[in-house]
Amino acid sequence: MNNVKNRIETTFKNLAAQKRKALIPFVTAGFPFADITPELMHAMVAGGADVIELGVPFSDPSADGAVIQKAGDLALSFGIGMVQILAMVREFRQTNTTTPVVLMGYANPIERYDQKHARDGVESAFVVDAAAAGVDGVLIVDYPPEECETFAANLRKHGMDLIFLLAPTSTEERMQQVAAVASGYVYYVSLKGVTGSGALDVDSVAAKLPLIRQHIHVPVGVGFGIRDAATAKKIAQVADAVVIGSKIIQLIENAPRDQVCAIAQSFLTEIHHELA
Repeated sequence: MNNVKNRIETTFKNLAAQKRKALIPFVTAGFPFADITPELMHAMVAGGADVIELGVPFSDPSADGAVIQKAGDLALSFGIGMVQILAMVREFRQTNTTTPVVLMGYANPIERYDQKHARDGVESAFVVDAAAAGVDGVLIVDYPPEECETFAANLRKHGMDLIFLLAPTSTEERMQQVAAVASGYVYYVSLKGVTGSGALDVDSVAAKLPLIRQHIHVPVGVGFGIRDAATAKKIAQVADAVVIGSKIIQLIENAPRDQVCAIAQSFLTEIHHELA
């Protein structure tokens, strides 16, 4: 079992006490090199990451734009799957026991893992193995909240959070459904469309968050479309966390292996200074 429970909750409480907002970078596991992810995770922490979202590559993503799709395709070509990703988290945990790690992806890889690794008396091999590896939360794009009560309870029993997306089109009813099962934080998708698309309208985000907070009682992170320190700073004025993914993928996708970590760390350091 995950031996440090509520790392996400602890992180947000500590940040609130410091009057800081969380910086949550996203990278696709196994990208841009199959074996670089644990090293890259440490570099992101050095750059100021408060939580790390680790993308689980999947062949048919519905929410990912071209940049993250391409990253996922490359990782899949390297043979990166859930077994390898849990090993990456275990390696990261050997020297970092405090930074929360969230796996972000789709239902298929989790359900396939459960089928392949089913064990007698184990409700979900994925939940047990993810907790043992040191995972703190799971965000599954295509799991609707009304069908997740059992899964959410099983995650919580093993010290992990189930994180959901909300969108500009989310109704108050949907917010209430998410509130009933979500823990850790909620990820507000600031744009209609896929990751990396469009220009962020900070004013529209600011207008939506009070309504979300009427129903959601965990921290609210905002992502999709945050590409620079200036935008991150504006979002941090209204949200509890800033989530950045596509821009990091773009920065490192063609970098030599020995420069990948330094590039990511430098970019996050710049963002972190604006959130401090």
